[in-house]
Amino acid sequence: MSAASFMAREGWQVQVLEKHDIPGGRARQFSSDGFTFDMGPSWYWMPDVFERYFAQFGRKVSDYYELIRLDPSYRIYWNDGPMDIPASYEELCELLESLEPGAAARLDDFMREAEYKYRVGINKLVFKPGQSLGELIDPELIRGIFRLDVFNSIKRHVGKYFKHPKIRQLMEFPVIFLGARPQDTPALYSLMNYADIKLGTWYPKGGMYSIVEGMHRLATELGVTFHFGQNVKNIEVESGVARCVVTDDGQRFEADVIIGGADYHHVEQHLLPAEYRSHSERWWDRRVMAPGSLLYYVGLDTRIPDIPHHMLFFDVPFDPHARDIYIAKQWPEKPLFYLCASSVTDQSVAPEGCENLFFLIPLAAGLDGDTEDVREKYFDMMADRLMQHTGTDIRKHIRYKRSYCHRDFIEDYNAFKGNAYGLANTLLQTAHLKPSCRSSKVKNLFYTGQLTVPGPGVPPSLISGEVVAGQAVKHFQA
Repeated sequence: MSAASFMAREGWQVQVLEKHDIPGGRARQFSSDGFTFDMGPSWYWMPDVFERYFAQFGRKVSDYYELIRLDPSYRIYWNDGPMDIPASYEELCELLESLEPGAAARLDDFMREAEYKYRVGINKLVFKPGQSLGELIDPELIRGIFRLDVFNSIKRHVGKYFKHPKIRQLMEFPVIFLGARPQDTPALYSLMNYADIKLGTWYPKGGMYSIVEGMHRLATELGVTFHFGQNVKNIEVESGVARCVVTDDGQRFEADVIIGGADYHHVEQHLLPAEYRSHSERWWDRRVMAPGSLLYYVGLDTRIPDIPHHMLFFDVPFDPHARDIYIAKQWPEKPLFYLCASSVTDQSVAPEGCENLFFLIPLAAGLDGDTEDVREKYFDMMADRLMQHTGTDIRKHIRYKRSYCHRDFIEDYNAFKGNAYGLANTLLQTAHLKPSCRSSKVKNLFYTGQLTVPGPGVPPSLISGEVVAGQAVKHFQA
């Protein structure tokens, strides 16, 4: 929808083909038994990116949805008890100082570097289309290459400032969204700490789907036409030019430019003729994938006392789970997990007196054995740990429950290896080293989304649409 809106703004007649019956893709929403669940993203970070997006069209975020800043930003459950991460920077400094004398002053230094990386990284790197190394020839980038820390790891970078294991894990946690272990993620991404600590954690009233509804409304205001329930079967190519998109029901949509917003691998490997694919299956198999996800949407007939909106269960060691995801690539023995209780902030998402819960366990992409028995095993594991920390056994209060994992991602989104987040943001999969946003063999075919620049996440997806639309406009006239 981001790419569609930017193309429409430039005078193009734009049609969007959507497999599902509603807009949003992985950010869909569904309702059942009085509960309303966001199916995918649940964290609202980097509010400036959303403001910038709507401002490109003369609008504001507030024209489409209402934001609430969360305080605490989130809670971490350690093995020795909970720790709330306050929205106030001053209160966070006090918290860190209580754990490690001198940590408050070091946090100031750490955040100055993180702010610099955020400002330069977003403005000078994230908005680049990744078409050539020449894009990186920028005076500020060149001057700040060592300060950007692209050749250092976030784990080593955090270790320079903090020694207490809880502080270190707190600072390393945001890169989980980027899809690699802290020791394999460039220290450039401490910019995520700036997003977390300084820019804050927010919630759009009505749920994350409010963003989708706002983007859809904006797109239709710009003249974009949406066709729902249209599953694309193939893209017809003649002499290196994509001519037509064909859907399962036989409809044909001719186009001057095609932008693939579905899973990049699916578009290339399943919708294009073999001779027009830029990469082989072997090449794709060698990509380092961000984690997949085992998700649960749960509605309770009761409230859980004294819980916040976002909760991270770090009550087991991180390294074994990370090894299971990135090295062994096996089902985890003792996983960390995330829990969102959006009904704490917004009672409209659950019946009165009820709780809306969203669980997430990060998993290795491409795992075999995604069975109902395996899903139940992990749900019981999380329910046991939640009961230990809160005193509530949610299994006695379930009014609605649905699980979602690899085979669902493949069925619903044609996700490569059942991926949830796309490619890991490793150094060798950054910028021009990602799959290109423009096909090398089909001159008018472009790509947007989490498997191309700039990468996984909701804010990068907004940026991806803008970047690829800019490339399409650059090479073709409306």
